[in-house]
Amino acid sequence: MLSLVALGCHGGADPAFTQLVEARGLADDLRVQLAKASDASDRAVMADTDQESIAFARDAGKATQTIEADAASLTARLQSLGYAADVRALQDFTGHFAAYRDLDRNVLDLAVQNTNLKAQRLSFGPVREAADGIRDALGAVALSAPAKDRCRVGALVARAELAVREIQILQAPHIAEPDEAAMAKIEKEMAERQATARDALETLAAGASAASRRQLDAAGVALDRFDKLSAELVALSRRNSNVRSLALALRRAPALVS
Repeated sequence: MLSLVALGCHGGADPAFTQLVEARGLADDLRVQLAKASDASDRAVMADTDQESIAFARDAGKATQTIEADAASLTARLQSLGYAADVRALQDFTGHFAAYRDLDRNVLDLAVQNTNLKAQRLSFGPVREAADGIRDALGAVALSAPAKDRCRVGALVARAELAVREIQILQAPHIAEPDEAAMAKIEKEMAERQATARDALETLAAGASAASRRQLDAAGVALDRFDKLSAELVALSRRNSNVRSLALALRRAPALVS
């Protein structure tokens, strides 16, 4: 953190005094803008919409630009005043700030992508709707099954529905998981359940009556959509922009105080 300790009284001509007042003002503004930049960047990371993330990232960028301009102006005034110790302190600050700026740029680039939040919304919205469509279509298949096939059909319907619901359950930990190996393990479990659901539908179709075939076709279409949406969700979750931006944001603190 910048520490300008020698900005005390400076006896002398009015121009020097003016330079001192301006230097003090710039030093104060540096602190204010640094707080603004850090706060806006944190808000960009925590925002739950793209619009908010982008707006806060823009605010952080403006504050960063002001810091760079203030630091350049302050350097010139300190050199004019002959405050060598404060020039060195300001150089230390600008070095630390450069590291902060580079790290913060990565934080903001990730924050505005919001891939984990998008994956979560996909899970709670379109994915759930597709799963419900599978349930409804398979429920109709079970109801239309002949009495002699009712137990067999009911068991296959239950197997397919359970597999789909288990995939939904697995999506939440995948979205929150920062470790790629752990995500791969979850994806393997999802793939196994996708195969179970698909196999159940194929088995149902093999012995389906004409009355239930239309509902089975609807269930197949819903399962295709569910699988496609689940793949999109995994791709978003894999990018992990929210998880990564938060982890990087926590690393910015040492850059501010070192």
